[in-house]
Amino acid sequence: MRKVSKYIYYDHTISLCNVCRKKVDAKIIFEGNNVYMTKSCNEHGRQKVLISNDIEFYKRKRNYNKPSDYPLAFNTKTERGCPDDCGLCPDHEQHSCLTLIEVTDRCNLACPTCYASSAPNYGRHRTLEEIDRMLDIIVRNEGEPDVVQISGGEPTIHPQFFEILDLAKTKPIRHLMVNTNGIRIAKDKEFVKRLAGYMPDFEIYLQFDSFDRGVLADMRGEDLLETRQQAIANLNEVNLSTTLVVTLQRGKNEHEIGEIIRYGAAQKCVRGVTLQATQYAGRNEHYNPDTGKLSIDEIRKLILEQTSVFNENDLIPVPCNPDALTMGYALKQGNELVPLTRFIDPEMLLENTTNTIVFESDENLKENIFKIFSTGTSVERAGEVLNEIMCCLPKIDAPNMTYSDLFRIILINFQDAYDFDIRSIKKSCVHIVHKDGRIIPFETMNMFYRN
Repeated sequence: MRKVSKYIYYDHTISLCNVCRKKVDAKIIFEGNNVYMTKSCNEHGRQKVLISNDIEFYKRKRNYNKPSDYPLAFNTKTERGCPDDCGLCPDHEQHSCLTLIEVTDRCNLACPTCYASSAPNYGRHRTLEEIDRMLDIIVRNEGEPDVVQISGGEPTIHPQFFEILDLAKTKPIRHLMVNTNGIRIAKDKEFVKRLAGYMPDFEIYLQFDSFDRGVLADMRGEDLLETRQQAIANLNEVNLSTTLVVTLQRGKNEHEIGEIIRYGAAQKCVRGVTLQATQYAGRNEHYNPDTGKLSIDEIRKLILEQTSVFNENDLIPVPCNPDALTMGYALKQGNELVPLTRFIDPEMLLENTTNTIVFESDENLKENIFKIFSTGTSVERAGEVLNEIMCCLPKIDAPNMTYSDLFRIILINFQDAYDFDIRSIKKSCVHIVHKDGRIIPFETMNMFYRN
């Protein structure tokens, strides 16, 4: 008698062995209510990884794909195949929506969870000349880069930090970010006031993992609760645009997602929250990916369970890389958040949409929707685009809409060896400038190219 499988075979991809990171064939299967990746390594055997707990949403994400948008220049040749030619090689399918420049290897913390393995005495600071060259490489690739993030290590400890910002502001960069743990911002109000002088088109990307002191000590090595809260208080004083960045691990802080979103929405300076599962790369003490790894679709469901603001249609795949990015916007109306999708049908992002008259009659409107649902668009720029969108829609009066009225949720899955899917890696749009001048996807940089 023939056997019938307990699962439904859905797709095939190329992945990596969880252990040795050699390329292996992988199946995408549906089993029960979940989506798994199954693969086998000759040396390390069979492996099965949960990649989604929502089969219908997983399938729907592929409908949001948009045509590839290439950089103006590539940095390497395609010779050995992905992920061995980074980057960017001509086989990559997406330009840099957001590019990181790591201006220092060093940090004033030694977090147990750190994809860059930074520490106070690790590596060195980049020279201003090196940073200038790295910025020029981004400009060569992008023309007018959408978003450039000054990162590290901890960039605020660089002895020429403000000279770096001054230099970046001379380049044709649309939006500049500083990725920080907030320690200097919490301790030095004059420093914060000087930061505010770089607005507009400037933002703080602030580490904010938990309200639980034990979790903070476990993930960051210190109880940073008061530090984070003081940093936000100082940023509120100057209303400096801020995104709270939450690194998630199952069993530690995933139950706090709703509380962090509500806290962020109540802060004057906070324009949104970014939620990302821990990538198993770099330094990962106190973390076991076999038990602690969260999928992006699990995080989406937790938002729906822990907040009363968003529903199923409010958090949608980002077209530049729908497998790895999910986004939702809300309008701040008094003390309440109202999802933007109450006014705009997200289905119009689909290439085959035919059921919304206003979108069919206005291609500019569709183009603007693509703009705001992109990691290459800052909340500030999204506010400008939103004014154009709202003016196109009937019965929406938004004459004074500004970016302060917007609140954005971003879910990011930086894949590692466990859930590596070559389809998604080729669409990665968050990149890092390597010190040798290559521009490398965040995911593969941390797995293969950092050291």
